[in-house]
Amino acid sequence: MVKYIHLNELETGCRARVVSVGGAEAIRQRFEDLGIVQGTEILCVMISPLGDPVAYLIRGALIAIRREDSANILAELCSEAQNGTDS
Repeated sequence: MVKYIHLNELETGCRARVVSVGGAEAIRQRFEDLGIVQGTEILCVMISPLGDPVAYLIRGALIAIRREDSANILAELCSEAQNGTDS
């Protein structure tokens, strides 16, 4: 069963694959510049102590994104067998 979530709901150590990117044109363009497009796999590496921002591993780069912004990314949760930090 496929489970869809917004990226801001992804827990530490879990992976998801981008389904769509919404929001204002400026934020969509920023995500595209960072390589966050449909099909991109993202790993949640760390959530800051106060919960914002969150660090994600995206195409080999560690990128911090505010929760407010990551709520614009709809993703498919990867299966449990693929989750973890064994990249």
